[in-house]
Amino acid sequence: MKALITGASSGIGLEIAKYLAKKKHELILVARSKEKLEQLQQQLPTKTTIIALDLSNEQKVKELYVLTKNAQIDILINNAGFGSCGNFDELSLVNDIQMIDTNIKAVHILTKSFVKEMLKRDHGYILNVASTASFPPGGPLMATYYATKSYVYSLTEAIYYELKQKKSNVSISCLAPGPVNTNFNNVANVKFAVKAMNAKDVARYAVDQMFKKKMLIIPGFKMKCIKFLGRFLSDKMFLRITYHIQKQKLK
Repeated sequence: MKALITGASSGIGLEIAKYLAKKKHELILVARSKEKLEQLQQQLPTKTTIIALDLSNEQKVKELYVLTKNAQIDILINNAGFGSCGNFDELSLVNDIQMIDTNIKAVHILTKSFVKEMLKRDHGYILNVASTASFPPGGPLMATYYATKSYVYSLTEAIYYELKQKKSNVSISCLAPGPVNTNFNNVANVKFAVKAMNAKDVARYAVDQMFKKKMLIIPGFKMKCIKFLGRFLSDKMFLRITYHIQKQKLK
């Protein structure tokens, strides 16, 4: 099978690429850094195509689909994304819009485009990477990031149900990890308040669960517990707890 992975040059995306390569899947890897993609390409034991582009640019996202739509993509991994931490009024509007374009718009365009192609063949897997940040009613001090991941979570689960109603063999899953040891914390300018998981472990678990057609994939027992316990909190209490957690992350 052939997989298209965005945000493949580091973190979870890189580890998913390595894991799928070990399973002998052909890869198309997408990220902004051509140099990092070339380095990864040399390490992988399977046929790998690299495409360097910025997914915050809507036109580039559409060009990516045009470049790959005839490749018969079996697996789409929407992993590219980033965050930032601080008071909403103090953070850059330009950065916020780039985050929305990458975390939401690119995911939406690629999901809609490829799910149509997969439905024609009645085969395929889509994995959209959200976060446990998807679950609270909001994310004080990371307001835009939490909102973008809530969008990914909501969109993915709705499409999952629609595909079930169609009795389609196409599957879509939402990965919602907690803190993971990646470059995310450097980009977001945060330090994790709890112990982060290993990106390799998260990637392997995510891929295995995706192939089992799991709707929501939450790596780690602790994060599963947090999701369950969140059901018993009021929105105001959830916001208060989230604010204090985020405040600890600020460097």
